[in-house]
Amino acid sequence: MTKKKVKKSIPIGDNLDGERHILKLTDSRYIQILIFLTISAFFLRFYNLGFNSLWLDEASTNMVALKSFSEIWQIMVAGEFNPPLFYWMEHIIVMIFGNSEFALRFLPAIFGIATIPLIYLVGTEFRNKNVGIIAASIFAFSPFLIIYSQEARAYSAMLFFITASLVFYFKALKTNDIKQWILFGVLSALALWSHFYAFVMIASCMIYALMMHLKDIKQDINYIKPFIVSTLIFGILSLPLFVVIIDLFAKRTSTAPTYGIQGTGVIWETFIQISGYSDLLMYIFMLLFALGVVQAFFVDKERATFLIWSVISVFIVSYFLSFKIPMIPRYLQFLTIIFFIGIAMSYRMFYTIKPSRGVIYGMIIFFMILSVPFSMNYYSQESKTDWRGFSQILEKNTKPGDYVVYVPAYLFLPTEYYYSNKTDGTITYQVTTGKDLDIIQKNGNSIYYVMTGDALASDPTGSSRDWLQKNTKLINQHGEIYLFVR
Repeated sequence: MTKKKVKKSIPIGDNLDGERHILKLTDSRYIQILIFLTISAFFLRFYNLGFNSLWLDEASTNMVALKSFSEIWQIMVAGEFNPPLFYWMEHIIVMIFGNSEFALRFLPAIFGIATIPLIYLVGTEFRNKNVGIIAASIFAFSPFLIIYSQEARAYSAMLFFITASLVFYFKALKTNDIKQWILFGVLSALALWSHFYAFVMIASCMIYALMMHLKDIKQDINYIKPFIVSTLIFGILSLPLFVVIIDLFAKRTSTAPTYGIQGTGVIWETFIQISGYSDLLMYIFMLLFALGVVQAFFVDKERATFLIWSVISVFIVSYFLSFKIPMIPRYLQFLTIIFFIGIAMSYRMFYTIKPSRGVIYGMIIFFMILSVPFSMNYYSQESKTDWRGFSQILEKNTKPGDYVVYVPAYLFLPTEYYYSNKTDGTITYQVTTGKDLDIIQKNGNSIYYVMTGDALASDPTGSSRDWLQKNTKLINQHGEIYLFVR
């Protein structure tokens, strides 16, 4: 008598929490949804990529990227508080494709897109494929991540490498496999070479790993060897940076920050921005995150502890550092990994109420809909300081022999990306304080002064602003850019 073959169904995600076939889908359906999300992310990050003009920080990226590899390193050593990896990659892009707005933003967009499959893997390792696919949907449609995937800075590169490192980090926590720990160490080093603030998240992960496996280490000291190897690899790969960071940090903390957010404002503003720049969305996201943490406690206390520890440790460090160095929410971009994974975990509560595959679909659609108002505004109007338009205004007002004075000095970077004083026949100066302005004497022609609303960041005394109010006439305001004449 032949035995009848029983067709086995393929489980979705894992069943560590007793869930059985939450969705009647095959693995390929997850891939289909992930492909859709990645394609959506591609469109949202490449659409109108060159529309906005370069703003100050992006113009700084352009200036550094035009230098050689060795010159880029020297610029960092001299005081540029950003590591060189992203600049080196941008240098290659610029040498091959030129330094248009699109070319400069190409790499950040690619990193932003490539992070979508990675966060799916992180969510899968953290809990299961349902968490992974929901987290991927939040990443794909996040206004915060879209904006910084369209900016020629290192934020999306840092997020990509940290997300990749966490894939192997969670594998290593489960298996203590040395290969996984090594990959975590290597990718963490690449994250640090992309942005210095990545160290806060990396250190948080390392401390958590030690706390969670302290009992295992006490029972068998050899248990810690893979972790030590990972830490050594991270340290060796990052050693050239550590030598420079100490000196740069000492210089940065020698005076109080003149811009950025301080104290508890860092926490509040970070949550608002990563939630989509809306107080209402922040409350919704924070509620979902809290529900997700509760659900995580029900199924795996260690994972719930990781979510809480990561958020609290990062904010504690950021709180104290905010009084020493300029602190801006975009530096904490890696918190989106923790925040969105926690939000994705909340699906379990909704599934308990209504055990249907529609729960997962519904959450994906929900996060897609939340991004619609942002998309309607973001892609149809200037969202960065319009230096392209201002440069045209400057060119129309000036004539050969006139002076153009940048107050503060660094404003020459975005202006002269679009404006050529050689073509226009003008003479340019870069100043910072009122005393600097006194030195410039009229030569019979007009003197034009370019200033922005954040001038106090470089001149906290306000001497340059007061000087301009007393000695010049405002002839044009283009957004936050002011043009004075004397």
